[in-house]
Amino acid sequence: MATRGRGAAAVALLMAVSAALPPARGFSVPLQRPSDCGADRYFDSSRLACAPCGTHQRQSAGGSSCVCEPGYRMVSSNGGFSVTCEKCPENMSGVTQDGWNCITCPKGLTSKGNCKCLNNEILVERSIGGVLLNEALCIHCNGSEQSFSASDASGSRCIRCEKTFIQVSNSCDCNSPNILTGGLCFLAREGLPPKGVAVVRFAQLGITLTSAWFLKNLQSSAFACWLYSNLTACQALGNMCVMNMNSLSSSSTDACGLFQYIFVSTARVGIIHSIPYWRHNLPWLYYGDQPGLASQVLEKDHFPTTFTFKGTDKDVKLKFIAASFDAAGNFLKWQSLEGGILQCKISVSKILLDFANPVFYDLFLEYNGDNGQQHLWAVPVLNLNLQYNEKFVNQDNDLGKPPRVIRIASEITISIRLVSHTQRGTIYPPLITVAYTDVLIQNPETQNVMVSFAVSYEMNQTEAQIQTDIALGVLGGLAVLWSLLKTAGWKRRTGSSIIDLQTVFKFLFFYAGDLANVFFIITLGTGIYWLVFFKAQQFVSVLLPLPSQEEDFITYIACAFSLKALQFLHLLVSQLAIDIFFIDWERPKGKVLKAVEGEGVTKSAAAPVSIWRTYFIANEWNEIQTIRKINPLFQVLAVLFFLEVVGFSNLALMDASSSLTRSSESYVAPWSRILRFGVSAALWVAIAILQVIFFAVIYERFVEDKISQFVDLCCVSNISVFLLSHNCFGHYIHGRSVHGHADTNMEEMNMNLKREAENLCSQRGLLPNTDGQTFQISISRKMRLHYDWIHETLTRKRGPTRLLDSSANTFEQSTRAYNAMNKFLSSFIDHVHKEMDYIVKDKLLLERLLGMEFMEPIEKSIFYNGKKMCDEGHSFSDVLYYGNETTLLIFDILFFSVVDLASQSFVLAAILTYLQQEIFRFIRNTLGQKNLASKTLVDQRFLI
Repeated sequence: MATRGRGAAAVALLMAVSAALPPARGFSVPLQRPSDCGADRYFDSSRLACAPCGTHQRQSAGGSSCVCEPGYRMVSSNGGFSVTCEKCPENMSGVTQDGWNCITCPKGLTSKGNCKCLNNEILVERSIGGVLLNEALCIHCNGSEQSFSASDASGSRCIRCEKTFIQVSNSCDCNSPNILTGGLCFLAREGLPPKGVAVVRFAQLGITLTSAWFLKNLQSSAFACWLYSNLTACQALGNMCVMNMNSLSSSSTDACGLFQYIFVSTARVGIIHSIPYWRHNLPWLYYGDQPGLASQVLEKDHFPTTFTFKGTDKDVKLKFIAASFDAAGNFLKWQSLEGGILQCKISVSKILLDFANPVFYDLFLEYNGDNGQQHLWAVPVLNLNLQYNEKFVNQDNDLGKPPRVIRIASEITISIRLVSHTQRGTIYPPLITVAYTDVLIQNPETQNVMVSFAVSYEMNQTEAQIQTDIALGVLGGLAVLWSLLKTAGWKRRTGSSIIDLQTVFKFLFFYAGDLANVFFIITLGTGIYWLVFFKAQQFVSVLLPLPSQEEDFITYIACAFSLKALQFLHLLVSQLAIDIFFIDWERPKGKVLKAVEGEGVTKSAAAPVSIWRTYFIANEWNEIQTIRKINPLFQVLAVLFFLEVVGFSNLALMDASSSLTRSSESYVAPWSRILRFGVSAALWVAIAILQVIFFAVIYERFVEDKISQFVDLCCVSNISVFLLSHNCFGHYIHGRSVHGHADTNMEEMNMNLKREAENLCSQRGLLPNTDGQTFQISISRKMRLHYDWIHETLTRKRGPTRLLDSSANTFEQSTRAYNAMNKFLSSFIDHVHKEMDYIVKDKLLLERLLGMEFMEPIEKSIFYNGKKMCDEGHSFSDVLYYGNETTLLIFDILFFSVVDLASQSFVLAAILTYLQQEIFRFIRNTLGQKNLASKTLVDQRFLI
């Protein structure tokens, strides 16, 4: 038979009959609780609803059945409403305790209709043989010296009275001047602890309440502890001090004040286990209030065991064990603090149900000594508003029925600190920090309490922070010097010696890029350091910084990204503003007849030179503007593959495991931001290095080298490239054909290439018998002025009167300006202008290292041989993406890391990184193409 909620077979039946159910009612039932039933109804558990009791009946104490009203006895009862009641006769108006019989009561009735007796009397309803008496007896308990008896709490039997009564008064009475408190009797004498204050201050709520538990037990516990060294009384007094949040005050007579009074007064009784704060018969609540004691407790002694992450002696578990006590001071049990389920949100009703009475814990760490004997190490507890103590409570109320206010341990943190410079996994004693929340009981069913539990593993990061600050200071200072050198080199290349506002801004741009590199080096080194030394350690020697200690690291990454973005944008703008011109060395072949408009005659003229070679070179230059030494798409996909598929992302978890795979059922530690950056940045750098090596060693050698091919193409096309990245500095690619012309047919072209391959012609170099085709050029001021004079017409701003004709249209003016620039630059290369001549030389090693030129081109320009550079003649790639791979790579890494740290998602970071790469590549291509068309007079429609 299928049962509700327990069988899968009922599903098909329910689906089959669902169409026949009334749509408005379905399976809906009203919700009723036992508290809703009232005095004349009971809660029927079979119907889950209230049902009426019979006549002369009322609800039982439990609410799930009916009982007879006072003055009526039960005749029959089968539970629920199946109760039959009968009125007792006038002469036997009382009802026995079990409710089944009527009886005469000599001393009156209780509110429930039972017989009552006076204090220190017990009620007897049956004889020794169990025969019901007609009249109940109230028997006085004999409190004389022969018996010392008194009635128990239920009033059903006589028991020996409490021993303090006998010791003080030699009877069961505690008459004045003796002191009766908490059910105990004490002899009035000097030296007794002062009268205690039974109020509890709930500071969070701003109220003060009198505790029923304190009112009954505070004074008696203090007296019994002080006079008799009663163990449970001393524990109970310590518990009440903990309920008062260990608020220690020399002027107060609250629970903690009484505890301190006894602690000081019992110094003669000695200490336990050689611990000066643990007095005989007293619980250990405090470490003392001496200045500097807290640091001694936490840092003086090491925990006498070591911990390892790996190997056969792997030991990473801290065995916490607690001695638990109830509020009355009774020892409950040793409790292992392992397992359980953490709930972040707990209802007040559940707390009141599960923890009707508070439980107090003395916490220890269990470990094995050298001889195998088990030992305990006391764990200090810090109440956030008070001092270090040894005991805490998980739920505290005034033990009233019901309580008005409860106090919850809502935040518990275990802090485990590693000993500095340890190599064997030594730790300081753990510290437990507890924060309590006061809750005013209003509606337990709807009230909830947020609780949290955390374990923090930390070590002293001061030394690491100092080393980071030193590295930042030293490298930051070197960055300033390097930026000053760059600025000085830039000033020389611009041909200006005046320090103006532009110079200051240029220095700031240089410094932003260099300082970004400093931050990147420091953060990358820090991330890899923690990744390697934390994950690879066998004995615990380092612990990760806490999330609060990672703020400086995150700030460094943010600074690195901001500064690198500034440098990248400056680089982009610089590359989009270069001056470039293609020098065509081709000369006309013969003459052609050309009709003269308006005259009706034909004249011979030089054969025109084809522009297609220039267009071809311009397109090739346009294509190589955004070539990189790595493939951006492959880079992003490879990094994402290793992080998410291979499992390198698991190395970023804040645990010591170096495994790349994790079980779905095992505990997953939170992410470490330092490790996330270390793992991802290390992968970016490693994959990029492999790509660059592959690109340089294999791809460029055996597949294609587009930069070198562009230089070769210039020579085959008989076109040189003259470009200026600065006012007086730039690059020159010598593309003059050794065959004199390039505008030829296929047969002649192949013959020329064959002769060149067999060394049957001169070399391609600018100088005779050399093959150097690429140069860094530092031009004189006079050369630059002449270039600008012609360039103004080329860019159609205004033109010299000798070059312009009033009847010429704009296109003809630009064409003449182009021819003038081509003629000027070709004649400059051929040393025609003696007043603007140049020399060719090699750069000094120091000049190459510093990236600046020592000689200033005053009279003659200087061509620095590119073949002597360390970049294999690719120095002109400085104005391309190709020559700035390091800047682009670091910017990509920082962009990826910033997105990942903000979103905690490697996938999102990879997608956005690739999108920004494509966006900036599009901007660089589009604007670079416009600049190329503007500076070279190549129609943009021919740039594809």
